[in-house]
Formats: sequence, structure tokens, C-alpha cells
Amino acid sequence: MSRFALSGARIVLPTSELAGQALLIEAGRIIGWLPVGQLPTDWDRIDLGGGWLAPGFIDTQVNGGGDVLLNDSPTVEGIRAIAAAHRLFGTTGILPTLISDYASVVDTAIEAMEQALAAKVPGVLGMHIEGPHLNPVKKGIHDDKRFAPIDDAVLARLSQPSQGVRLVTLAPELAPAGTIRHLRDKGIFVAAGHSMADYDQTRVALTEGLSGFTHLFNAMTQLGSREPGMVGAALEDRATQFGLIVDGLHVHPAALKVAIAARGIDGVMLVTDAMPPVGGHATEFTLFGQHIRVVDGTCRGPDGTLAGSALNMAQAVRNAMDMLGCTLVEASRMASGTPAAFLGLAGETGSIAEGLRADLVHLDRDRRVTRTWIAGEVSEQGE
Repeated sequence: MSRFALSGARIVLPTSELAGQALLIEAGRIIGWLPVGQLPTDWDRIDLGGGWLAPGFIDTQVNGGGDVLLNDSPTVEGIRAIAAAHRLFGTTGILPTLISDYASVVDTAIEAMEQALAAKVPGVLGMHIEGPHLNPVKKGIHDDKRFAPIDDAVLARLSQPSQGVRLVTLAPELAPAGTIRHLRDKGIFVAAGHSMADYDQTRVALTEGLSGFTHLFNAMTQLGSREPGMVGAALEDRATQFGLIVDGLHVHPAALKVAIAARGIDGVMLVTDAMPPVGGHATEFTLFGQHIRVVDGTCRGPDGTLAGSALNMAQAVRNAMDMLGCTLVEASRMASGTPAAFLGLAGETGSIAEGLRADLVHLDRDRRVTRTWIAGEVSEQGE
């Protein structure tokens, strides 16, 4: 169907919900909406039978899914499998994320991502390279033996032209002066994370063009009364966005509420930091020789260290509502609109608006995903 209408569900807009309207889609784009009774008879119509029609979710931090880890499978097939696994949970746009690794693996992953983008693998927006230019003191589950300083070769690698979005997470206190500005001038988005940077060092990074912060609160300096830390700088800044892992395990719900209240919805992105079990069958996997298990809904290493998550975006949206008291409209903006803005894609996707790509998710009355659309192409698979 090149032209069709979706009806029977409340339409989730950036600031409100619409009832009794049919969403009009033609050639993969949203062309508007109108009352169901005014729908022309020559349009194909799909009745969703209740629930909500929302913009598809956008996840900027996806290490794996469908029992695939990008580091282990830096191939088009691996990327395709990860994207397909997350689509089951309403995610229509992802940045497959490479955890800190050797230069040869980074090169291989970048090449595979460009091939995936050229092949138009559904849902792939670009790539997130998380490390290996991080601070060992805040390594988390990353293997610090794979960490490396930033030099001219690294800058050349990260600055290669891309057909999609490229996001790099680094520790700004370890980056040579001018690194962030250089990457931003090349069109690369830069986030701070796994860092010991204090408030002042973070402010310097912001003046260089820092784009945002990777999984706020986790693996960074915290907010204190006399030392605001990286968290304080992130909450104070109005021009950047940060990711939050809303599983109730990475960050206490009270801290999450404070972050949202301080920065506002437009500064917050829901992220999963997902590992292979999301959309897969295994409950354990290996990461750089470490045995990782799913424990109480999250992934942990042998010593209990958090190792990404087993969270999906549909559950993150529900958690934002149930744990944090957000409305569906607010949770939708954090899952779609804010990440689209962060990646410079708000004119293309991330909300339901005339002219945007028809990237959509249908949630039933229990807020579970029944189907998704990427550029108007439907997948009937859901949770």
C-alpha cells in the first residue's frame, strides 16, 4: 500500500493526544490527519482497534539484541539482526553501539555500518562508538586493556565520512584540547561518559561543542553541594541532551525524577544500553571473556558490575510512566522526539507531524507493541 490511513487508536503528538482521527500516510510519509468520518473512500484503511499510535522509538545506545553483540558480529548481518530484534519493541531507529575495542574492530564495525546504511537496513540510523577513549577509573564493564589515547590516527578514523549519524562517547578530560571541536566540525556528535571530568572540565567540553551525555549518573562524577561534577553540568546545561536508563536498577527512580525535573523533557532521552538478550532467547553471554548473566532484569558481570541492560524501549516507556509518573505524551517525547533532536533528525522523524517519515508504533490498551512502521512499511510482529 503506497497510500493508507491508520484509525482506531489515539494519536500521540508532541504535546497532546488526538482521538477519533485517521492518520494519513502516502509514499512512506505522514501527510496529515482528519476525522475518521471524513476519510475518502478511495483510501485503504487499517483499524488498529484501540490503544495508541505513537512515533517509533529511537534508541541511541544499542550494544546488541536478538542474541547478537555488535562487537562479536560487526557485519551487515549482525547489524540487521540487532535492528530487527529491537523493532519488536517499537524501536524504529537505532544507533548500533560498539563497546570499547581494538582499532581493528572499530575499523571493521565502521565499514560494516556503512555497508548496512548503503543497503538501507531498516531502522539503522548510524553508529555509536562508545570508547575506547575512556577513563579507566570509570570503566564499568568495559575492558580497559582495549582503551587508547586519542591521536591523529584516532581522529582520522572517527572523522571518516558517513552516510548516517555517528556518535562518539569519550572522556573529555583525557581528550587533547580541540578534539571535541574537531569532531563536531566533521559532523560527528560527541557525548561525555565513563569519565572523571569535574564540573569545570565538563564546562570546557561544552564550550567546544559537546553534544550530550551517555547514560547520565552512571560512570561519571556525581552532583555534590560543592563539586557539581559532570552530572551537575549536564543538568544545568540547556543546549545538550542526556540518556537515562530507566530500569530502576541503573539509577534510583528518585534520581531520575530529579533529573527530568531539572532539565525538562526536551533534555532527556530514554536509552536501553541493550545487550544481546533483548529480543533474543539467551539469558547469558560472554563479553571480552567475562561471563555476563541476566539477573533481576539487568545484565551483570561475575563481580556484579552492571553490563549494559536487558531493557527494551517499550518497557522503558512503561517504566517512565509507572515509576516516574510521566504521561504517555511525555514518555513518547523522551523515547522519540528528544533523541531525534539530539541526532539532528527532528525534521525527518521522531514525531507525528506532516511531512515526516512514517516511523510509527502501535501500542495496545496495555501499552504493549503490536506492530511498527518504518517509512510506512509495516511489521506485524510485536511483543
